[in-house]
Amino acid sequence: MSDWQDRLTRGRQKTPPRIGIYGGHAIGKSTLANRFPNPIFISTEDGLDAIDLNAAFPRARAYEDVLQSLGKLAKEPHDFKTVVLDTADWLVEPLITRYVEGKHEPKDLAYGKGAVLIAEEFRNVLTGFDALRRKRGMNIVIIAHAEIRRFENPMTEPYDTYRPKLPVRCNALLQEWLDVLAFASFKVIVKNTDVGFNNKVRRGVGTGDRLLHLVETPAYVAKNRYDFEDSEVEMTFENLAKFIPIAGLERAQ
Repeated sequence: MSDWQDRLTRGRQKTPPRIGIYGGHAIGKSTLANRFPNPIFISTEDGLDAIDLNAAFPRARAYEDVLQSLGKLAKEPHDFKTVVLDTADWLVEPLITRYVEGKHEPKDLAYGKGAVLIAEEFRNVLTGFDALRRKRGMNIVIIAHAEIRRFENPMTEPYDTYRPKLPVRCNALLQEWLDVLAFASFKVIVKNTDVGFNNKVRRGVGTGDRLLHLVETPAYVAKNRYDFEDSEVEMTFENLAKFIPIAGLERAQ
């Protein structure tokens, strides 16, 4: 066999996963991320005080703080197996946005140029996470809030859909880069309620159960590159670990 054939990649690779989890406030995104093997958080917002965190850098007050945290994980000795960004939307706005606006004149940011520069910086962050994944063997978990946006589908009438709360260019970068994008939501059951005079009203009733949606529908964006048996699972680390090759899992268990 020739040299170039010896260097071919064959079979399923064991590179640690890049997992995105987005959803509403206080649904348990950070708590779930904290269940990953030996995690360290890069936090860009408040809200982690109520969680018994494994480890976290001081809250990033500037974009440079995030870059410094990535640099320390890449260059200095440590035994962390998972790095968590909490959250991507607070990284982009205000940290990256403020950084870009501070480096350029307003005229240089007009006509969509600012959005391009912000997306380039966000891409640099993702590249930094990729270095930790490939060179340090770390799982990557990206947390984001959810928002509802109108989707202009050329094949149907426009409709509303949940998606990560990021600018369009950054959203596209993140969705393409991730191996898993899971939408976290509470399970809702629709019930018919009798309001009298033979009239019924359909109401959504929450059960308290939390779900991770792993396959895209018109209601939300999602994706996964692994062999999940179901399109949605109960929101637990164990359910993710059944199908995702999570680094350091033996040690965590």
